[in-house]
Amino acid sequence: MRIHFHGAARTTTGSMYLLEVNGQRLLLECGLYQGRRDESNERNRHFPFDPKTLDAAILSHAHIDHCGNFPNLCKQGFTGNIYSTFATRDLASIMLEDSARIQQSDALLISKKRAEKGLPAVEPLYSPSDAEKAVRQFVAINYDRPMPVADGVTVTFKDAGHILGSAQVVLDVREGGRKFRYLFSGDIGRPGQDILRDAQPVENVDFLQIESTYGNRLHSSPVDAREELAALVGDTIRDGGKVVIPAFSVGRTQQIVYALHQLTDAGKLPRVPIFVDSPLSTNATEIFRLHPECFDEQAYTFLREKGNPFGMENLTYIREVAGSRKLNELKDAAVIISASGMAEAGRVLHHLRNHGGNPANLILFVGYCAEHTLGAQIIAGRSPVNIYGEPHAIRARVAKIDAFSGHADRNELSAYVKSLTGHIKKTFVIHGEETQSLAFAGTLKELLPKSEITVPVLHQVMEV
Repeated sequence: MRIHFHGAARTTTGSMYLLEVNGQRLLLECGLYQGRRDESNERNRHFPFDPKTLDAAILSHAHIDHCGNFPNLCKQGFTGNIYSTFATRDLASIMLEDSARIQQSDALLISKKRAEKGLPAVEPLYSPSDAEKAVRQFVAINYDRPMPVADGVTVTFKDAGHILGSAQVVLDVREGGRKFRYLFSGDIGRPGQDILRDAQPVENVDFLQIESTYGNRLHSSPVDAREELAALVGDTIRDGGKVVIPAFSVGRTQQIVYALHQLTDAGKLPRVPIFVDSPLSTNATEIFRLHPECFDEQAYTFLREKGNPFGMENLTYIREVAGSRKLNELKDAAVIISASGMAEAGRVLHHLRNHGGNPANLILFVGYCAEHTLGAQIIAGRSPVNIYGEPHAIRARVAKIDAFSGHADRNELSAYVKSLTGHIKKTFVIHGEETQSLAFAGTLKELLPKSEITVPVLHQVMEV
């Protein structure tokens, strides 16, 4: 079997891996690459293979950097099945449509500014109808249910504990008279995080492909994170400021809403208006409520005994643009949670533009921001920053809480590897900035002394 590492190799975005086995071609993930605009456009528009030649695709979870380019793939001729869990399919159905609409909106804005300079218009990668057509190709499978996906290849999904429906992809392969098990970790969640179950251990692994987003970093505990959230938000609110939280619509938004709910109920935060300003976040939260089978015991008990974990009297979900615009007129303290988490697109850009210049306000990042994204620039203290192509000063306080991350840190990834059984012959370290991947490869050499450890570069081809 040959693996082509076409994305998230020594970086964290654009996950995409082509597997060649028994004369067939399987694609693991088809994510959007996020970074510098020109480079992102080029990489997302042009695949390093012919989509028509693919036999099937497999998706570990519904984050855009893993699923966001499937509509473009299907638009360019891929007609096979896309295998995922049920919750991943449901989330992807709204994520992909939202991605298409954001692209259309951004293309219009950028094209208008380009027209003023006599430059040609830009086109979105795909349309909402392209996204809808791609979702028709999804085939959903429950956890722990083996499914043949190609000649000699069976897939089994194991809970990854990262976001709702996230999975480790277990491939049992029969090739040339031999059998082996190839495990693609997907993104591994933190053990003990709110709402979701922990990642399941996998048995009899022969080859491992593992993420390394936080391969050389340690998070503080979830308990400390909640206390830090209470302090940062509480101080800003009591001073009459507004808190803008860029958050991924799927997973992080629900996690932050759940934490704010508990902190407010416990009297650790004043009961001020909280707005989730994102149609996608609103729709995703509805899907969370439809899949309590993915919840851990604490969240399931909260749902059963107290009601909706993602709803309270002072919380408002905003779908319509008119409601979003009204937030610009807010005079009093409030919390605004809006997508996207890396501040690369979506309504959060408007809130950063409108509220980022006020020193009384707080911009609070609660997740990972890839290199070169707007979020990374703000965290690094750059000011002014370009928002919709124009410079805007950032005078608001900026803070970051890593402990809400949906990704396991170095020690948690190490514990995950220790939970695996089998004789792992080769290990491929992916989905991490180069420093993180290389550092975690060093850790793995100690954990797996008999395994050949590789940190692939973009488009590298490896055999197992």
